[in-house]
Amino acid sequence: MYKIAVAGTGYVGLVAGVCFAEVGHQVTCVDIDENKVSMMEQGISPIYEAGLEELMQKNFAAGRLNYTTDYTRAYKEADAIFIGVGTPEQPDGSANLSYIATVARQIAETIEKDCLIVVKSTVPVGTNDKVEQFIYDFLPYDGEKYTGNDGKEIRVEVASNPEFLAQGTAVRDTLHAERIIIGTESKWAEEMLMKIYEPFNIPIVSVSRRSAEMIKYASNDFLALKISYMNDIANLCELVGADIQDVALGMSFDERIGSKFLNAGIGYGGSCFPKDTKALKYLAEQHGYELKTVKAAIDVNTEQKTMLYRKASKRLITFNGLKVAVLGLTFKPGTDDLREAPSLDNVPLLLDHGADIFAFDPVGADNFKRRYPEGKISNGSITYVDDVKNALDGANVCFIFTEWDEIKAVKPDEYKKWMRTPLVYDGRNIYELQGMRETGVEYHSIGRSICARLSKPNAKEIDSNEARLQTTR
Repeated sequence: MYKIAVAGTGYVGLVAGVCFAEVGHQVTCVDIDENKVSMMEQGISPIYEAGLEELMQKNFAAGRLNYTTDYTRAYKEADAIFIGVGTPEQPDGSANLSYIATVARQIAETIEKDCLIVVKSTVPVGTNDKVEQFIYDFLPYDGEKYTGNDGKEIRVEVASNPEFLAQGTAVRDTLHAERIIIGTESKWAEEMLMKIYEPFNIPIVSVSRRSAEMIKYASNDFLALKISYMNDIANLCELVGADIQDVALGMSFDERIGSKFLNAGIGYGGSCFPKDTKALKYLAEQHGYELKTVKAAIDVNTEQKTMLYRKASKRLITFNGLKVAVLGLTFKPGTDDLREAPSLDNVPLLLDHGADIFAFDPVGADNFKRRYPEGKISNGSITYVDDVKNALDGANVCFIFTEWDEIKAVKPDEYKKWMRTPLVYDGRNIYELQGMRETGVEYHSIGRSICARLSKPNAKEIDSNEARLQTTR
């Protein structure tokens, strides 16, 4: 087993560190925030992630997992250092690599023995080459050889090891991944990474550093393309009277297409897809090439996020003074992460137009409060409630942005019972059209025509449904 240091304790770093400890390695997680380190030592995770705290507590008690702000000692003693710090998006779409540069310099000025540096953070193709050169730029050099901080000759190499975890299932995705991608430039680095990952018993794909970097972007952007394609088709389904769920079902039986990432909705969010699509588009532009497919995915996703707001704006005269229920604030269920969540695009629009928002999210409300404190904001106001009923009680309109179980548990007749006007805009297609219609709820979703599921409607019903369709176009 190896001594491993992990730089950064966000989704990538902390989950990796805990899972390395779980399979038997000696792990030290490094973070600059003393309060965060203290919290983790108490077994409290700084991120909401299923199963993570239990493994933190288990491996900390077993002595295999430690946390520190003292990077000097952690890096000096490590056989391998995994970098899992953030690479946030910059205004032009490029990745901010300053955090990686900081860690790389700390490593160069600290290590005292042969060490493999492994970049897990998502970085543009070619970054690992630069990281290795950057480390050597700051390593002590006596004119003949590179040495550690103690003056002894050392070997340092950088490898790429992109992560493929999804928030909400990160622990499972790490311990039971479909494959592990490693990118190395020497047999020494390849063999060490192979041994580090051997206890996971997961297939390992070994490629060059640059290929590994590209695999990460190509994988995420392909999934983003599937989502945006289905959303584009969903919007057309509404116009021609088809049902996107029927279309997706029919497509899913084709093994060349598969059944995953075919659900239509109000766009993708989170820390990966939005950032990675923009970063790959930027990288292509820097090389004089336009990735037309990726650009299209970005454009479709941007439009899709406010699709429901635009539908409601055509249906209502104004949002001013209306009670608006917002169900779900995070970009997906199972996480408290708000990055690129549709709520962040829609809530400001509603507030600007005078809506009195009553928002519910089982875990994301505290994070949302930091951006939008409770009370009067712009022309409207926002109130955070602790259950769905309080959000819906007396509401004039409801928007569903996240498919939490607590929201899916609300029955169609409860919208009719609790709301002043049972007008529901569902961005996650939670409910069946027929059930909502029969209950008396005016229900608008994504890619499903109100006519598509009606069995043998009479002429009066067809006229009524067509009129309703006009309000959503």
